[in-house]
Amino acid sequence: MLPCLSKTFFGLECLGCGFQRSFLLLINGNFIDAFKMYPAVYTLIGLFLFILLNFKLKFKHSKKIISRLAYLNLSIMIINYLIKINF
Repeated sequence: MLPCLSKTFFGLECLGCGFQRSFLLLINGNFIDAFKMYPAVYTLIGLFLFILLNFKLKFKHSKKIISRLAYLNLSIMIINYLIKINF
């Protein structure tokens, strides 16, 4: 797995810390553990799948949907980060 540069150089976790481990847990079928490790894993996968489908199908309001999914992901990532650093 790739090391987190922020954690390596500064000793601080970044907003994406835990995604790789969570994705591997998801692939192995540990859905609850994947969510506990990194709650945004499901919405990030949904965002990436929508973007890939949009290249092929060209949805009507795709920019609006992508921006809202991105804001949702960012919100989940920030909340998860704040919870991690406080506990």
